[in-house]
Amino acid sequence: MAALAAGTLTLGLLAGGRGSRLGGVDKAWLERDGVPQVLRFARRFPGETGPVLVSANTDLARYADAGLATVVDRLDSGSGPLAGLDALAAACTTEWLLTLPVDLFDVNDCLVRSLASGAAPNGAVAEDDDGPQPLVALYRCEPLRRALSAMVAEGQLAPRQLEQRLGLGRVRLRGVRFGNLNTPQDLAAARIALP
Repeated sequence: MAALAAGTLTLGLLAGGRGSRLGGVDKAWLERDGVPQVLRFARRFPGETGPVLVSANTDLARYADAGLATVVDRLDSGSGPLAGLDALAAACTTEWLLTLPVDLFDVNDCLVRSLASGAAPNGAVAEDDDGPQPLVALYRCEPLRRALSAMVAEGQLAPRQLEQRLGLGRVRLRGVRFGNLNTPQDLAAARIALP
């Protein structure tokens, strides 16, 4: 697929997790080098993405104060990341949606271009050196909405199932590790202090 025009691509940030392994800390607002994770990723691809949406369920005023548009889960709290994907897909007004969890350490500069170049008709999912990353993905919105609706009706809540259901391309990013900020040890390795 050719490169995507920024106006056709929404950046959707998944920030609705509970942070249970970090004592309930909101990972969106963890600061690395003085910049909260959610703002770091919202600004990550200037000129390559258009609107930014954040899937979040708490502290919505804080996002608004930072100039970020939020969407809340429409599914029950036991639906995990699929609830965030559903909320983002429902609110997306562009043809394409790029999703990123806010608890990644970082993503590579060429992520948008790499996913677009390796996309099947309905999109692509990234695979870094740690394996498939089902929440780092590029989706064509309309098929995504249909797939999510069917998965919810069937009680299938694993994001990995979207790749197969949609026939997504898988883009292998050699030498790249996105990393995750899930435990105090992860934060220490990333030089992030718990608030």
